[in-house]
Amino acid sequence: MELLPRRVGPLLPLQSAECGSTPSLLCRESGGDQYFRAREQERRVNIAQQLMRGPSSFIPVGQIVQEGSQKDGRHLFLEAFVSTGRVDHTTMVMGLHPEYLSRFWKTQYHLLHMDGPLPFPERHYVAIMAAARHQCSYLVNLHMAEFLQVGGNPEWLHGLQCAPRKLRNLNEINKILAHRPWLITKDHIEALLKTEQSSWSLAELIHALVLLTHYHSLASFVFGCGINPESDQEGGRPPSPRNCESTNQEDMMNGSGGRDAMQEVEALMERMKLLHKCQLEEEAASQEEMETRFEKEKTESSFVAPADLADRTLPPSVLCFVEDPEFGYQDFTRRGEQTPPTFRAQDYTWEDHGYSLINRLLPEVGQLLDEKFQIVYNLTYHTMAMHSGVDTSMLRRAIWNYIHCVFGIRYDDYDYGEVNQLLERSLKVYIKTVACYPEKTNKRMYTGFWRHFRHSEKVHVNLLLLEARMQAALLYALRAITRYMT
Repeated sequence: MELLPRRVGPLLPLQSAECGSTPSLLCRESGGDQYFRAREQERRVNIAQQLMRGPSSFIPVGQIVQEGSQKDGRHLFLEAFVSTGRVDHTTMVMGLHPEYLSRFWKTQYHLLHMDGPLPFPERHYVAIMAAARHQCSYLVNLHMAEFLQVGGNPEWLHGLQCAPRKLRNLNEINKILAHRPWLITKDHIEALLKTEQSSWSLAELIHALVLLTHYHSLASFVFGCGINPESDQEGGRPPSPRNCESTNQEDMMNGSGGRDAMQEVEALMERMKLLHKCQLEEEAASQEEMETRFEKEKTESSFVAPADLADRTLPPSVLCFVEDPEFGYQDFTRRGEQTPPTFRAQDYTWEDHGYSLINRLLPEVGQLLDEKFQIVYNLTYHTMAMHSGVDTSMLRRAIWNYIHCVFGIRYDDYDYGEVNQLLERSLKVYIKTVACYPEKTNKRMYTGFWRHFRHSEKVHVNLLLLEARMQAALLYALRAITRYMT
């Protein structure tokens, strides 16, 4: 397996000695043994603090280690450490699903480090722009370091206004892709490709669009799983202060639950059996009825939102990469306004259209993305909470299709009545928050749904969110490119 190259800085940086801001030669000469013992002690303290903190503020570190070892993810962690000198927190949480992590690594490595139309520094700068749209300081700081490591101009990191015009021109499509991808038209594509100066080639633009959607969606995963920053990240701030919200009661609910939580699992199992039985015994609903159910679900999704939508003050290190910070997600269906046309999935599919377009202009990437989509959609251990031997395909499809529904995409062959049967309101709130306003996610939302399920099952929901969201945005962007080309 190909892994990411060595990143800037060690996983566990040593702290400065007491003798000034940096250890001096005098300090070493006056007490060499004492100096090295002190540094070793500092290192141990640093390691202990990191282990106590863990990779996620939502998931106890012991659960990540225990469930990860059960799914044979240890060899992936070892390979990551040997290759990069570290195992970052995102990797540790994704490692609960090693089959997916392997494909994710390979795809991200290809986008960032293999031959391609975009220069290496620009790839990391595009990642910074994408992560900044969702206020994800975790990813912004990570790629600022990698940008410098591959020879990027430090002046660009002073803010978007210091970057070349070509990259600044990407801002409009970046904010639309991040928050309202249905607004993308062939005019946006033409504006980037036909600018007299600083124009993009089609291959470069495809590369940039895949990077943008990748990091918008990865920001959702970071917030959805409460990923903590590594100890060597500047400032050491979590991606959102809301991630640190916690109560003992919430911790007790998550992964353990009580009688009510167990009854919720049993009720969900019963609804799945009933729906399966109805599918076998009843005739399929008419297309008119199926469309009506979709429109009802799409309208109801506008009432599902986190309680707190107030804007937060962005830290300067993130704000400098964001133009028009007030631009954010708006419901596809807004009361009192004309609704954009529904994206009918069969008119422009990933399998028949998007995959081939990407593979033609960015060889191998289409195949890698397709494998990643397929792995997470079909991923199953045939378990559900305390039950084994369970067919979870119906539940996985409901989650995937609900995410696409929130972004205005409809599958003609899917009965959206199943969404209300299978997804409780607390899960819908969590899904929509992580997909549309990831920076608003907090631990209460994470602990509030599927209270008797394993953490690995909740991480699987976040992987479905990551990939379904990415595919939805890509479909809108690639459709616009196809319309431009024709």
